[in-house]
This record gives sequence, structure tokens and C-alpha cells, in this order.
Amino acid sequence: MIADVDSASAVQAVDLLTFGESMVSLRSTGPLSAGGSLGMHVAGAESNVAVGVARLGHSVTWAGVVGADPHGEYILRQLRAEGIRLRHRVDAARNTGVMFLEQRTADVTRAFYYRAGSAGSTLGREDLDRALSAGARILHLTGITAALSPDARKAVEYAAERAAAEGMEVSLDVNYRSKLWTRQEARAALTPLARHASIVIASDDELGLVAAPVGAGPEGTPHPGDADTDADAAETAMAAELLDRGVREVVVKRGAAGAGVHTSDGRWEVPAVPVTSIDTVGAGDAFTAGYLSALLDGADAAGRLQRGALAGAFAVSTAGDWEGLPGRAELALLGTTPSGTTQR
Repeated sequence: MIADVDSASAVQAVDLLTFGESMVSLRSTGPLSAGGSLGMHVAGAESNVAVGVARLGHSVTWAGVVGADPHGEYILRQLRAEGIRLRHRVDAARNTGVMFLEQRTADVTRAFYYRAGSAGSTLGREDLDRALSAGARILHLTGITAALSPDARKAVEYAAERAAAEGMEVSLDVNYRSKLWTRQEARAALTPLARHASIVIASDDELGLVAAPVGAGPEGTPHPGDADTDADAAETAMAAELLDRGVREVVVKRGAAGAGVHTSDGRWEVPAVPVTSIDTVGAGDAFTAGYLSALLDGADAAGRLQRGALAGAFAVSTAGDWEGLPGRAELALLGTTPSGTTQR
């Protein structure tokens, strides 16, 4: 079953289109083995980005598959509440995926997935046709969806190729998940996929999954030596390779060390916004949402990085994957407001 949408959104192109598996996340505040209460949330890299971009004032469509169960209903209700347009299918034969997120210590969070054979893993190219036909300025993809199943991987490849051919910006976030596939499997799938992307986004340890220069290790990682020098040289070489292959922007997320972007015009860096870190889950997706929002607004490279850093800071300084993401008017709350401020 495909969800109905209003007639206006059925024909109107959106600012951002994304698709993938959203799950129910059951979060603990301590070790799962000790029991205790769990909080229910929506989790999914693509829907995190969708929420972040929508809150910053842009039109967004999310496509995906959920089960005919309360978990699926919960996901759809939450995304609708954020003003996101849905192009979804309900699979009556499969369950919506579930993830347990354990706050094991103040500094260590562990995820336990129950998503094998889920409704979301059945996503196929036919689920995307209507959303792609409606059009979007940016199609945002992640490597997570490509890892879910052979059909999902083909759907990602189809969407990337079609969107690029139709003139959409294609954003690819590597988003490697070791519990879904090996680095070798990811590299085999994502390296050719990157040729359709105008924007490639990766953490500093993921860039080797889409490019591998001469002088790097077997998975695109630098050889041992002067760690900082080797890592920077390897990143520069991998970014140059991607730019030579037609990628316009290579964005590198560095967590607490900030972020950078390589383009044919040069390289820009931004430090992380200093905040008190509470929950780092979803911070990379928040950065991506801020970066893409600024791109939609026509900001330059420095402005895109800065908005990404601000969105990431909101994510780490609030609990939840996306619940603390800012609206446009709230961006000024961080970076210009003294720590511990109470607005009255």
C-alpha cells in the first residue's frame, strides 16, 4: 500500500528527497542487562536528516517501507508531525525494524539491531518512482540503505543514476555500519555509486570506502607513520580523486575536531561548536542536515560548514537522535550565547 498525499504535494517538487529504513529505537539510560525503563523514539539516518532539513524551513519528502504494526504507525505519525511528506508502503507480511540503544557508560553507547528481514529492508525501485517523478532539488542517500538487502542496494543505485540524469543534486553520506556489512562489501558498492554524487559526505575514517589513492592501505586508510601528516595527505589525495571523478564537494566530518570540505576551488575547515556533550547519536546526520540546508539557501562553503557545525552541536547537547535539532530561528542560540544562559 502506498500512502496517499495531498494533490499539491503530489506534483510539486520538494527541496530534499530521501529514503531508507526508519526503525523504532528503544533507549535505556543504563545497562540493558540491568533492566529498567525504555524510551521510545524514531531512529534512521535518512529520517534524521529529513527532520533536520524540515525544521530549518525546507520542504522534504521521505520514502520508505514500514510494517503494519504499531511501530510503523508511530514512525509515520512522528514524521508527519515534523511536516515531512511521506511516500511510503506498508508491508503487512513483515515487521518494522527495532533497535535497542544502550547508554552503557557516560562515554559508550551500544546499538543492538533487530532489523533482519524487516519491512524496511524490502525497499525497491518501484517504491521510489513516484517520489522521484515529483522531483527534488537534492536527493540524499546513505550507505546504510545500500547495505540492507540486494533490492535496497539496487534501489539506491537506480535512484542515484536517475536523479543525476534528471539534474538533481545527489548527496551521498557513506554512513558505514559494521553490523550490516564489511568494509570490503561497502567499498564495492559505494565506490561506483559515488560517480553519480555531486556531494560526498564521510567521516574521516569512511572516506577510503569511496576512494583509495596510491600510497594508502588496502581499504583506503593511510599507512603507519606520522599519523597526522599521513592522515591529512591521504584525505587530500582521496578528495582529489573524487573531485577528478566529477564529485563537486567532498565533505569530511571529524566529530569533536570539526569538519572540512574539499572543492575544486580549495579547502575549508570549521571547528566544532563548543557545547556540553550529552548524546552523540545522530550528530553526523544533524551536521549533514545543516550543511544541505545551507546549500539549499545558496550559502558558500564556509557558511555550509558553519550551519552544519551548529546543527551538530544542537544534536550532541540534547538527548535523542533528532529531538533537539534546531529550527532556523534557534541557530543563533549556540555560538553567540554564553554557556548556562537562561532566556527569560
